[in-house]
This record gives sequence, C-alpha cells and structure tokens, in this order.
Amino acid sequence: MVRVSILYPHSDNVHFDWPYYVQQHMPMSIRLLSAHPGYNGVSVARGLSGTSPGSNPGFVAECHFTFTGVDAFIAAFTPHAGVLEGDIGNYTNARPLIQFSEVIAL
Repeated sequence: MVRVSILYPHSDNVHFDWPYYVQQHMPMSIRLLSAHPGYNGVSVARGLSGTSPGSNPGFVAECHFTFTGVDAFIAAFTPHAGVLEGDIGNYTNARPLIQFSEVIAL
C-alpha cells in the first residue's frame, strides 16, 4: 500500500480556509479519486503545534490518500489534475508538497 501525502507548509503569511477545504475540496477530491479501484481511503489532519506546545506546526494541513500503488494514484489523479490543482487557490496560498510513501505498518 502507498500513502500519498499532500502537505501544506506553515508560514507566517499562509492562509488556509478550513471550511472550504473540508466542505468543498475534500468531498470533490474523494468523489473523483475514489472512483479508481486502487483507492483505499483518505485522512485529513490540521497542524496544531511543533515540538513544543504553542509553537507553529511544520504543516498547517496534511492530506493522506492511500492507494494500492503509485501507478494507481497516478491513474486516478491524472484525469482530474487540472480541476483538483485549479481549486487550490480557493482554500490556500500555501504551495503543497507531495510525498509518496510505502506503508509498512499500521
């Protein structure tokens, strides 16, 4: 199994519209990507703090999709890339980082 992490780095000038992201962007993303048979699930997390309470988190938001493999994610994402990437500006000015990871333990 592969985890596809979409990470939104924290910075002093970052804006993140949580209501839009949770109520609009994520339902659209799930609807589009879950149609692929390699889709396993998704989780979303809000960054609270760094290593000490009250410090800034490394990431303001994290989205983690799980798929059967990298190729499955690419096949699911590619037809919808323009729509999904085009929607980013509606909820954040952060430039997301993408990481593919092999899930070796749950």
